[in-house]
Amino acid sequence: MILLHGRRLIAMCLAIALHCGVNARPFEDTMAQRTLACTACHGDQGRAGPDGYYPRLAGKPAGYIYNQLVNFREGRRHYAPMGSLLEPLSDAYLRDIAAHFSSLSLPYPPPVPVELTQAALARGKTLATQGDAARKIPACTHCHGTALTGLEPNIPGLLGLPRDYLNAQLGGWKTGQRKASPPDCMRHVARQMSDDDISAVTGWLSTQIVPEIARAAPALSASQLTEKGIHCGSSRPTALENSPLTRGAYLARIGNCAVCHTARGGDPYAGGRGIDTPFGKVYASNLTPDPIQGIGQWTAEDFWQALHNGKSRDGRMLNPAFPYTGYTHVTREDSDALWTYLRTVKPSGRANTPHSLHWPTGTQLALRAWRLLYFTPAEPAASPVGANRRGEYLVRGLGHCTQCHAQRNALGGIATTEQGGLMPTIPWYAPSLQGQSDSRLATWTVQDVRTFLVTGRNGHASASGPMAEVVLHGTQYLTEADADAIAVYLKSASPPAPLQPGVRAVPVNTSRGATLYENQCAQCHGKDGLGQNKAYPPLAGNRAVTQAHTSNLILKVLHGGFAPATAGNPKPFGMPPFLLFMSDAEIAAVLTYIRSAWGNTGTAISEFDINRIRASSSP
Repeated sequence: MILLHGRRLIAMCLAIALHCGVNARPFEDTMAQRTLACTACHGDQGRAGPDGYYPRLAGKPAGYIYNQLVNFREGRRHYAPMGSLLEPLSDAYLRDIAAHFSSLSLPYPPPVPVELTQAALARGKTLATQGDAARKIPACTHCHGTALTGLEPNIPGLLGLPRDYLNAQLGGWKTGQRKASPPDCMRHVARQMSDDDISAVTGWLSTQIVPEIARAAPALSASQLTEKGIHCGSSRPTALENSPLTRGAYLARIGNCAVCHTARGGDPYAGGRGIDTPFGKVYASNLTPDPIQGIGQWTAEDFWQALHNGKSRDGRMLNPAFPYTGYTHVTREDSDALWTYLRTVKPSGRANTPHSLHWPTGTQLALRAWRLLYFTPAEPAASPVGANRRGEYLVRGLGHCTQCHAQRNALGGIATTEQGGLMPTIPWYAPSLQGQSDSRLATWTVQDVRTFLVTGRNGHASASGPMAEVVLHGTQYLTEADADAIAVYLKSASPPAPLQPGVRAVPVNTSRGATLYENQCAQCHGKDGLGQNKAYPPLAGNRAVTQAHTSNLILKVLHGGFAPATAGNPKPFGMPPFLLFMSDAEIAAVLTYIRSAWGNTGTAISEFDINRIRASSSP
């Protein structure tokens, strides 16, 4: 056990040293710079991490890398830091990342000896090169190429990979933790193999010398694929189908309807996504036109009653996790457009998942009492005229922005919009859009707000956490007029306020934090904290850095991530998840330094603050 921990410690130190070496380079606007969030774990230029857990990316087929990135993003492969990094990225950017790493031709390290008998190694070679026809186990060479270096465009090579990694992947397929798009042939193969089979084949593969030319073999023709029987789910379509941009589709998009009403990797609008609340778990319903499980039998009037009055077709009161307190401001015209659009999406027979709420919060009696306290349907209104009124309508209605950017009381009702609040069940903090104390809008121009909404970044900040999801799936699609209207309204609702300096309770020694910043952060954010134009936001004078609520700052350092990949910022720069590299004490030291350097006046952050957020959050 001591030896195992020692190996992990050495590997972690090597990873940190490697990451520091990468940060020592001058800033360059390249894909290598943009993918530092990847190479921090997968090694310089994607050569593989030093601990054997993070595999080599360099030289693998671009199609394979792309498919795995999509699988992580959509939940078919499971590793929380990867899912968090990739969630805000578009298919197009994932292809660019895959092409970048695929283009790197780098030498492989020599193989590492394994402790296996000669009989086991011989068995591994047989399985890899001949398979076991009696047990319906095909040879690895059947799909991965005769040289086992892969097959363009989607099948990876198996040589040069650590044995621990190969074992983990076959084990993941065997237990169902790893999946591919159907038909998932690797799942079938892994389930046919015994533990001894897996040990033998991974042992033999990991001891083989990688050929000097280790590129994947050229793609096979359709007839060759059929002849070899290769029909695995690695061949994901490379283009998305876009439905016509009708008014209803536009409204559904900027209202982020699909995000909540689509389970991860599920059919669009088919429901099933679980939403944690302080009162239990709520599951989004099926909005497809399926007549049994969806809203196929609903009328436009039924749909209007749900949005405007928070009532279902049968008269039941809906849970306010469905934000009808905001949607009640939507006009009947827009409600009818949404209903018309939803009737055109692909029907799904996915059954609705019952809510799992603590008694009595899910009862109709409790909902009736809550509505008496916190909900009054808005007076029906015509479409607003004028930029400011249009912006207010979008923010209060379809945007339902106050559902996050307001402080709630113990019963889940909005207590005040003058102060922001922590998101329910997660430690992300949504600052007020109206108050003077922590609103970042106070120092932004109308153009800053508009740019942030449609690109996910501006000269002051980059969207992250839940806001990245809002930008990626919603606000980036705002028309120019609507984006301007929202920006005008938000600025009018948030009066200018001077930066309020924090108060340090005791002097803090920041020398350790300064050293960590120099080694880990300075290459991207600059020695002077001024950031890099259009790449990394400044830290000096940044309200997000100095505000009293520090949870977002801590979460960003712990989990890293990319800004959302939008049409206006299609290839955002990434930040590594430092939870893999730095201890709680180190993160506290570097953040305390950042909050007090370059004229910043934020209070110190303790090791306990980091530990609390690390324990209560997941990527």
